[in-house]
Amino acid sequence: MKNKYVITLLSAILGIGLMFLGTKVLNRSAATTSLKVGFIYIGDKVTAYTNNFIRSQIELESALGDKVQTIAKYNIPEDDEECTSAIEDLVHQGCNLIFTTSYGFMDSTKKMAKKYPQVQFCQATGDNANAAPVLSNYHTFMGTIYEGRYVSGIVAGLKLQELIAQGKVKRTAAKIGYIAAFPYSEVISGYTAFFLGVRSIVGEAEMSVIYTNTWSNHVIEKKTAEKLIEEGCVIISQHSDTTGPAIACEEASTKRGKTVFHVGYNQSMTDVAPTTSLVSCRINWTPYILGASQAILKGLPIEKYLKSTLNGNDTGFGFDKNWVEIIGLNRLLAAKGTQEEIEKALRLLKSKNTSIFRGNYVGVNPFDSNDIWDLKTPFIENQNSSAPQFHYVLNDVIMVEE
Repeated sequence: MKNKYVITLLSAILGIGLMFLGTKVLNRSAATTSLKVGFIYIGDKVTAYTNNFIRSQIELESALGDKVQTIAKYNIPEDDEECTSAIEDLVHQGCNLIFTTSYGFMDSTKKMAKKYPQVQFCQATGDNANAAPVLSNYHTFMGTIYEGRYVSGIVAGLKLQELIAQGKVKRTAAKIGYIAAFPYSEVISGYTAFFLGVRSIVGEAEMSVIYTNTWSNHVIEKKTAEKLIEEGCVIISQHSDTTGPAIACEEASTKRGKTVFHVGYNQSMTDVAPTTSLVSCRINWTPYILGASQAILKGLPIEKYLKSTLNGNDTGFGFDKNWVEIIGLNRLLAAKGTQEEIEKALRLLKSKNTSIFRGNYVGVNPFDSNDIWDLKTPFIENQNSSAPQFHYVLNDVIMVEE
């Protein structure tokens, strides 16, 4: 009888051991030697926003070689039926990792992640990974682009200071303009960071913002920039996807003798505005796209592999991890000492010892006048989310035009 109990005990121990061994084997088998990766794009290589993702897709292929095969879907509208249909096709083609690259794809992508738990889904610029239901195969990611806009603002501020010193602009007329796509947190955070970068150099600067209610319409963006130039704005920046604003600045300068300069986004614009384009910034998507792919190949959680400091299935970094880049600095136009000021700002931002959203300002939520933030208490952007959260328009110094 005693032997029977010993045999039973040994059998139980052996069973547990086999289960443990089986678990280890299963975990190892989660790794794979090859990967099929799908991309869903709202545009194509003609649009700078999408082209930045395409660039990262190509860099992924170059880095992983025959370990990866990629399939891309171009010009997919932000429509549930269109998006889910594109995802279905990628899944049926055998993709085990899918990147969706526009905010409007977010809800559809999460819905499809629930339907296909064996596929990993990564949503750029999304903010719902940690909202119920939380899915182990659904992730969000974004670079801290407000840092890039702040540094671009410093470049613009130095140029504005130079124009004032040269007597070309009166200090009391230090007005800048901003073409903004939509009144989203991402956009408001961006133009506020740009403005505060300018103000760190020229404390009297004021800014006018006009929403175009479109991400990518060359005609509307160009006309909006022309309106701001006629209102006296001497530097124009943008959170929109075309070169329309840059071309408007170049034509105003070369054809009508206006004093105006441009700060771009997503691409260098010195080719279309060689005498007015100062600098641009963009998110570098490659570190995440490559890292997520490597994580899947190794059978590891994406966030653990990338050492994400955010909550749950969300990842975001900035200049510290090369997720944000300053590009297209026009050294022929930039004020003296600009490169040194850029490097100084980058060192500070990489150290994480500063907050951009601070100062003697009060911001109001444009959709809720009771939601107010006094920037004497610094707002820490991207502290808990890769998607921007700052959504306050600064009273008296930033004017939103209809």
